This record gives sequence, C-alpha cells and structure tokens, in this order.
Amino acid sequence: MSLKRPSLEQLADVADRYALHLTEDDLESFQGLMDGMLASYARLDQLTVPSLPVSYPRTPGYRPQPQDNPLGAWYWRTEVKGAADGPLAGRTIALKDNICLAGVPMMNGSSVLEGYVPDIDATVVTRILDAGGTITGKAVCEHLCASGGSHSSDTGPVHNPYDPSRTTGGSSSGSGALVAAGQVDMALGGDQGGSIRIPSSWCGICGLKPTHGLVPYTGIFPIDITIDHTGPMARSVADVALLLEVIAGPDGLDPRQQAGLPGQAYQQALSGEIRGLRVGIVQEGFGWDGLSEPDVEDCVTESAQALAGLGAEVSSVSIPWHRDGRHILNAILMEGATALVAQGNSMGTNWKGYYTTSLLDAYARGQRTRADDLSETVKLIVLLGGYMQEHYHGRYYAKAQNLARSLTAAYDAALQECDLLAMPTVPLKATRIPAADASREELVARSMEMAPNTAPFDVSGHPALSVPCGMSDGLPIGMMLIGRTGDDATVLRAGDAFQRQVYTPPSPPPLNAE
Repeated sequence: MSLKRPSLEQLADVADRYALHLTEDDLESFQGLMDGMLASYARLDQLTVPSLPVSYPRTPGYRPQPQDNPLGAWYWRTEVKGAADGPLAGRTIALKDNICLAGVPMMNGSSVLEGYVPDIDATVVTRILDAGGTITGKAVCEHLCASGGSHSSDTGPVHNPYDPSRTTGGSSSGSGALVAAGQVDMALGGDQGGSIRIPSSWCGICGLKPTHGLVPYTGIFPIDITIDHTGPMARSVADVALLLEVIAGPDGLDPRQQAGLPGQAYQQALSGEIRGLRVGIVQEGFGWDGLSEPDVEDCVTESAQALAGLGAEVSSVSIPWHRDGRHILNAILMEGATALVAQGNSMGTNWKGYYTTSLLDAYARGQRTRADDLSETVKLIVLLGGYMQEHYHGRYYAKAQNLARSLTAAYDAALQECDLLAMPTVPLKATRIPAADASREELVARSMEMAPNTAPFDVSGHPALSVPCGMSDGLPIGMMLIGRTGDDATVLRAGDAFQRQVYTPPSPPPLNAE
C-alpha cells in the first residue's frame, strides 16, 4: 500500500469533524509536522506482519446451486481435511460464515463483504483441523450477524427443516439448519444476543454459549468485544462437549480471554448423574407480555421439573434483574457495534490481540461503497448507535457496562443457592419467515423480538446451553440451562443427563419431502 501525505483539503475536513478552527497557515504548519510521523507509518509497510498458521491444504470450493441447497443454509461448500487422527476424526463440521477459513470466501451474510477471501485460519479452525475434523463448508449467517431471525442474509432466507415456512432463528441460522438436517455432525456458531441458542432451540438441536472468553474469538468477525462469543452446536450434548473440549482455552491472541480460563475434559463430566444438583427455575424467564406462548412455557416447566426425577433438587427462584438484561444488552449492542463495526471498520482500536487486517480493509471498502445495501436491522443499529454516541457521548454505553456488573452479581447470587438456572431458551416457537415485500417494521421485529431470555447472559458471560425439551405444533422447543462462570462442565452434565434420560427430539422430515 502506498502511503500518501494528507492534502490541506483533507486536513481541513478532519479539523471540521473534530470542531477544530484552523487557518490555512495552521493547516500547512501541521502538515509539515506530520512528515516525521508519517515516516513511521511508511516503515510499517516495509515490515512483515506475523500471520496465523494455515496448515492443511484446501481448495476454494464452490457456491452450491439451489437444488443442492434446499434449506438455503450453505453459503459455500468445500472440504478441508485435518489431521489423520484425533478426537474429531471422521466428524464433519460447518463454520458460521463470520469465521475466517483461509482461501475460502467469507461473506458474513452481507454483500458488503461479498468476494472477500480470508488469508488466515481462525484459532478455532486450526484447533478443529489439528483434532482431525473435516470442515465441509461455510454456513449462512445473518447480515453482519445482526438478526435473531433467518431472513436477513443477502443470500436469501434459511429455512427451518421442521417447517420450511418458518425461521431457523439467527444469527447462526445456517449452522442450526445444517446440524438439524444431518448435513453435518457439528457446527460452530456465534452469540452476541442469543445467536447460538436461538437457532438451536428452534431447530431442535443443542447449542452452548460458553463462558465469555473460554473459546478464543481470534479470526472471527466481531460485534463488541465484551459480548462476543463463539461456541459449538450439535444434535447431542455429548457432541457439544466434544467440540468444546477441542476449541476451548487461551490462544494468547484474544483480549476476551483475560481471565485465562483453561479448557477441561468436558466429555468426562457427562456421567449421567445429577443427583443433588440444585436447579432454580427463574420466574422472570416466563410471562413475557405479547411474546410468551403457553405451550412453550408449560413444556419447559415440565422439563425442568423432570430433572427432579433424576435426583436433582428443583425449586423456583426470582431474579428481578433478569428483566433488565435485554435493555442493558441493547445499549451495549447498539453503540458497541456502531463503534467497532461501522466506525471501526470491523476491528476498532484499543485492544491487544490479533487484528485481521485483510478483513478490515475489505469491510471498510465495502461499507463505504455499499452502505445502502446494509440490512434494515443494521441500518437501525448504525443510526441509533451513531445518534447516541454523537449526542450523549457514550454515556449510556458506559452506564450499561457498569450496570452489567449488577446484572452479573444478581445471577451469581442466585447461583450460590442453585447450581443451575433454567428457563425457556426462547419464549415462543419459530415464527414464519417474512415475505419478500414485508415492511421494514416487520423485518426488524422478526429480527429482534425473540431474545429477552438469551441476551442477558451475553452481558453477564455465564455459560448457557439450549437443549431440546419437546415439540408443539410440529416445532421444537428448547430449555436453557445456565451455570456459574467457568462451570460449563456442570451445564453440559445436566443437559446430557436430560437428553439421555428424559427427552430426545425426533428428526426433522427428509429435506425433499412434499
């Protein structure tokens, strides 16, 4: 890249933006003073940036034709085989399409990034391949991961395998559909408001939002560092535990991992024994006005009570702060995403870690030339986040982050009396995919309405697992189990015992069924 000295006109524009009143003489003076600093930038262009390893051969693959992609869940097909043996040998894995896989296109659901090909493998990719896994492609995700529905990707809607007229949930929409339909053994999703757990619930599979920072986010398109999570999705809790065991633990490159949480032998925790485990059914996770469906809530209540039959102690608990969790998340998401993604070109500044510079450049160019192509939900986020930053100077973002401590403390207090918390993952069943000519209001509502129970735990960082617990009107229902920070093993142990001894969901109909 050729570094250019700023013109006086360009400096005047910058001065205007920052309310500096400078004369032309002032600007010329500052222009001269910059020459020494610009030499440092020029030197950076001469230095080689350390890269992440790309250790296994692969070909670019191909974009599947519609007839080979009946759910619209694949963005890109490829086959990257890992080590000859290992815990994931013989297993197929799909990656949410916000995860960098070197040499294979990545779109993150948005035409703004169409044509971008990463030059690195995300840490989780390297760990999967080193463990013998085979990555078979990129699963469609929602537009810049900003939807809890499955209708916002620029590749088209992703269809629920139980009812193609229904959403899979998002933003890990393709991951949920592909796992549920048996097209892959496992998938990776991302979660900043429920994006692993919502599609897991609505597609009848298992999905874990791990403890914040347990799994490295290096090489994955972010939204806000304080709420970014990536994690495993599979048809069984046992497979979720297996994949988590492979990908968990510090990589030394992700500031989200400051706590240095080590991975554990999660599979060994799946004893099937939960006798004496204390489970609290959270009252505030039920009865959401205009949203909760009685069949969903009854099914989850009965399922949580069924844990008593396995020897757990089940009781009701009240956590009033839970009702404010989504409001705290909204303030963090609106302003955080605007600052990091829109203003910070997907990477931002002021954090130590590995910056995916090729992604930064590609997204910045795309956003500036195709901003009008952003989804309605992303436009809403940018407009409101920008307004709040400009007129309230980050005060509400800061207040939300401070209140996050109170929210976290409230869950921690409840988890002193209980080992696990339980509630509906999503208080309603999968909604219908909006029509192509749906109003902006409907598109946004179907993107944001379903997360009042999932969103608070992105703020607090507690591990949260969605496990299938029943069906109603032919659609899956999920129960969410939440554990103490860092105690993902107990969450998985309880979910596995429930799945093995209480309820295993039916498979969805064949993909080409009439």
